[in-house]
Amino acid sequence: MHSVLQPAVLGYADSHVHLADAAFGEDADAVVERARAAGARALVCVGESPAAAARARVLAARYPGVVFHTCGVHPHDAASWNATRDGESIREAVSLGAVAIGECGLDYHYDTAPRAQQRAVLDAQLAIAAELDRPIVLHTRDAEDDTRAVLDAAGRAGIRGVLHCFTGSLALAEVGLAAGWFVSFSGIVTFRSWTDRALLQAIPDARLLVESDAPYLAPVPYRGKRNESAFVPRTIAHLAAARGSTDVAIAACTLSNTVRLFALPITHATTCT
Repeated sequence: MHSVLQPAVLGYADSHVHLADAAFGEDADAVVERARAAGARALVCVGESPAAAARARVLAARYPGVVFHTCGVHPHDAASWNATRDGESIREAVSLGAVAIGECGLDYHYDTAPRAQQRAVLDAQLAIAAELDRPIVLHTRDAEDDTRAVLDAAGRAGIRGVLHCFTGSLALAEVGLAAGWFVSFSGIVTFRSWTDRALLQAIPDARLLVESDAPYLAPVPYRGKRNESAFVPRTIAHLAAARGSTDVAIAACTLSNTVRLFALPITHATTCT
């Protein structure tokens, strides 16, 4: 039996949380404080649009050294992409401390934008990531073939990143790993419907991340409720059980990997190999 982490033992990172979402409009500060009380050392607040990124930056400024922000354009919004406006918005966000480009990517499940346009918008953000030496936070759903091509090209170009909230195939994860990318798991892995234990075991310690994707995808036993970063230890415990490890080891490793991927100014004791 794996228990929820105690902050006095070891901290953890939430590598992907939408604290700038309207779901946290009334109590974002309380959510951050609950996460810190649960042991969170780093929260990467995702800006999936320029407007969300601006809100994320404000929140990060209130919690320096704990909350960090990103900026990108989600594939759901690819149809509204303007290369000049949005490209400059991302560049400005990076100049103001954004630690990554994204959330961006390909979503062929909802197809809210034409697939060719999604790919063009992703390619534009990959180019900015290469230009500014920032990692990519990649969303991919029902787009394995095109994502595989993206990862192959990114690896050759030296662009690093993370396959966030990963629910794809082991074959796709292996392409990402070969490109030098990380793989992140969310509370989905605690659901009864999740059956791919082998995938959870296949990711090397040095490439493993964990996230909430809050306010979405609350892990069991909170499923159906608004998710929070304070619930991440439940996902950590599930990963630990699947991998034959401990909560403390998985928390330490994923914290270390989050710090390394996003170049966060946090002191940590563990290096995963």
